[in-house]
Amino acid sequence: MKKKVLVLLTNHATLGEEGEKNGTYLAELTHAVEEFTKSDIGYELVSINGGEAPIYGHEDKDNLDPMNEKYLKNEEFMSKLNNTHKASDINSADYDAAFYPGGYGLLYDLAKNKEVAEITKKLYENNKPVAAVCHGPAGLLPIVLSNGKSILDGRHVTGFTREEEIAFGTIDKIPYLLEESLVEKAHKYSKLEATKEHVIVDGHLITGQNPMSAGAVGKAIVKQLQ
Repeated sequence: MKKKVLVLLTNHATLGEEGEKNGTYLAELTHAVEEFTKSDIGYELVSINGGEAPIYGHEDKDNLDPMNEKYLKNEEFMSKLNNTHKASDINSADYDAAFYPGGYGLLYDLAKNKEVAEITKKLYENNKPVAAVCHGPAGLLPIVLSNGKSILDGRHVTGFTREEEIAFGTIDKIPYLLEESLVEKAHKYSKLEATKEHVIVDGHLITGQNPMSAGAVGKAIVKQLQ
């Protein structure tokens, strides 16, 4: 049977007090999906509320990421993006991995949603890969395993850094600093300089530091599923 990845997207469409457009950072989704597709691995897009998932990071037509351009023209992908499944309607047993692409929107909803955390917990405890990139590891924060410990407890992880928040001009817009939250919960948090690809694989927990790491996270998921 064809393997399938559960891709968890935010429904939150803004950042900061000015209501800056936000959601899922598109390149972190498309570069990973490309790896799934190349390896004949299926995927479904799921969000807390279902329906259209907000995206950003694709608005500059003069500097459009070729992968974004490819998927924005892909009817199947766009249909999934505009009609995400509602988390309460899905069965975790139907999936072989979970993936959280980043985007600041995730800090506001998936980072504290217990329903989605429970779905991901079931996959993880069945030894299925759980992966996240950039701000995606915020989705791991509410996951408490059956032993009462955080999914991050005893694990080596990475995620978007303080230095990258400063470089992107978002340090004063975010509700909290992801790096600090990961340092608090995980056994070890590591990072490279801003904009460098960095992926950590610790058992079947996979994390990537920034948008440049999305494709490599996708490849790491594929490797564990093959």
